Order: sequence, then structure tokens, then C-alpha cells
Amino acid sequence: MKVAIVYDWLTQMRGGERCLEVFCELFPQADLYTLLHIPGACSETIERMKIHASFIQKMPYAYSKYRSYLPLFPFAIERFNLKDYELVFSSSHCVAKGVIPGPEATHICYIYTPMRYIWDMFDEYFSEEKVGRVQRGMIQSVATFLRTWDAASSDRVDHFIAISRHVQKRVMKYYRRDSQLLHPPVDTSFFQPGGQAKDYYLTVSGLVPYKRIELAIHACNQLKRNLLIIGTGPEASRLARLARHPGIRFLGYQDQEALRKYYQECRALIFPGEEDFGIAPVEAMSCGRPVIAYGRGGALDTVETGESGNPTGVLFQEQSTQALVQAILEFEKSAKEFNPQALRSHAQTFDRSLFKSRLDAMIKQLSGQ
Repeated sequence: MKVAIVYDWLTQMRGGERCLEVFCELFPQADLYTLLHIPGACSETIERMKIHASFIQKMPYAYSKYRSYLPLFPFAIERFNLKDYELVFSSSHCVAKGVIPGPEATHICYIYTPMRYIWDMFDEYFSEEKVGRVQRGMIQSVATFLRTWDAASSDRVDHFIAISRHVQKRVMKYYRRDSQLLHPPVDTSFFQPGGQAKDYYLTVSGLVPYKRIELAIHACNQLKRNLLIIGTGPEASRLARLARHPGIRFLGYQDQEALRKYYQECRALIFPGEEDFGIAPVEAMSCGRPVIAYGRGGALDTVETGESGNPTGVLFQEQSTQALVQAILEFEKSAKEFNPQALRSHAQTFDRSLFKSRLDAMIKQLSGQ
């Protein structure tokens, strides 16, 4: 079977690219289509695929400013000629699912989210305070076009597979489509317990507005708790100015080995944003550490609060500093209830090998193999 894999852009290794690795392992002879590819930015498994980039690759400053070409993304993704493929497997958080497959092809989309910045999080990305009134008006016009295109192009997908129940609901809301559920993989063989807990909380996240990292900073300022923040992004300078307690430190990017050590030695991971899934909580649990998370979005698929008898974290129900402060205090009162082996056992239900076998079975079923 001739297979095409379609991914939005190849610029770094994060959760989506970890999923893409598995897709490439299942279909090593497939052609990989993407809007933009920065050579060497991804793992060897991805880099050795036959990669086809769109015209976005040749635009000025594409490597650093590719998001500025968002209005052109639908045109770029539709220009790929996929008429000779029997299976089109798109992996989409932006426009990848909008490719035009051949008439006889089966198109399966593993969807991380409908484009959040044009749907339910438009104001978080493009408020007047962030971009100004004039630019917001211009962006609104582009967003209207993109919403129309995004909804219409969902009809090109034969089968959706969503990463969480939260994303399933959003696929139904915006596309009026059912979807199957398959959580993303976590490498639990790498993220293992080790070392003793030290006196710090941990946040692992991109530093962008909707992640709500300021809640963790304000809470730790108020409680005078140590907080280590791993990640980079455009909010870094603003967030650094909010830190008043000397134990709040920004560590920037950390490689996988260092990240694992920080997971292993933290008191708990603080996860204050509403995520589509969120791999960091599962990585922390795989290292035997509990999670303090906002009780919406993907965290509801990963964090157990004790009804089953083996809690893996504490959920707070309002995105406010005070709600997070209370959750931290609640965690500290019950910290001894969190069993590292139970945390790890829960994380292993998201293991990479299970993801790979489940996905393989789903693709065979949906494509009629």
C-alpha cells in the first residue's frame, strides 16, 4: 500500500513529533509531506524519511517567522499532489488534515486539536493588549477565512483519531464529526523513578500565554515555595519579571536526560494550563512524581484524584492564583498518599509500545486492510 504521511511543520522535537516518530516506524517507506522542514531539527527516525516541503520553505525568514505565513498555509497544504496514494495519514494541529487525497484513498487524521488560535483561544492569542486594535481587526478577517476553510476541509477526512476526550468534544463542536480516541505515547522505559525528592516544584511547558505559567509563579511567590520552570517561549521575559521569591528559577531548554532528573527530584509537577492532552504530567508520573493540575482539558484523561484508590495528583477547578495555592496546600497535607509505584503503573498505560500496537490495529481496521 502506497502511504503518504502529512505533518504541519518539522521545526523541533516535542510531543507531536514523538507521535510522528511512531507513524514513521509503522510506515518507513511512506513519503512525508510538510509545510516546512528545518533539516536536523527532528530525530533520525523522522529525518531519514523522504520529506517533501511546501513553498513555505522558500519564503523569506521561513525558519524563524513561519507562523507569519499562516494565511498561506491552506493554499500550501492543498498544493501537494496525493492522487497516487492509497492511504493518507495526516497528523494535524493546524492545516495538515486539509490535504486533498485522491478519490480512492483512505484519509485518516490523528488530530491534536482543531486550530486553537482561530477557534476557542483566539482572544488568548490576539487580544488588543497583545497585538493592538488595528492588527487585531486584520487578524480577525484572516481568522474568519481560516475558520471557514478549516471546517469545510474536515470533510476530506474519512476517519478522525483524537488524542483526548477533550479534543473529541472539540472535533464534534467545530467539525460535527465523531472520532476515535487514542492517547499520545510516553516513553516510560526512559522516564523512570530515581533519586530522592528535593524541595522544589516543577513546571515543564512552552512559555506562551494559554499555558498560564504566571499562576504557578504567583502561587509560589505567595507561598514562598521553590519553583523550577523548564521551557522557552515569547513569554519568558514577562514571566521572569513576575518572580519575586528567589527560589523561582527559569532553566530554559533542557535535554531529555536533564529533564528526567528534574522530574525524578521534584515534589510535584505544576500544570496550570488547559491542554489538549499534556505529555508532561504523564512523564512526571512515570518518574514516580504526582501532579497538581487545572481540572479541565487533557488532565482529566491523565490525572487520577483518588476515587480509584490510587491518586496520581490534585486537580484545581478555577484558573486563579488562590485556587492553585489551595491545591498546593492540599497536596502538601496528603503528599504521603502518593505511591511512586502506583504513579508509574498508571503512566505505563500510556506507554509507547502500547500506542504503537493500538494505532496499527486502528489503521488496519479503518483502512480495511
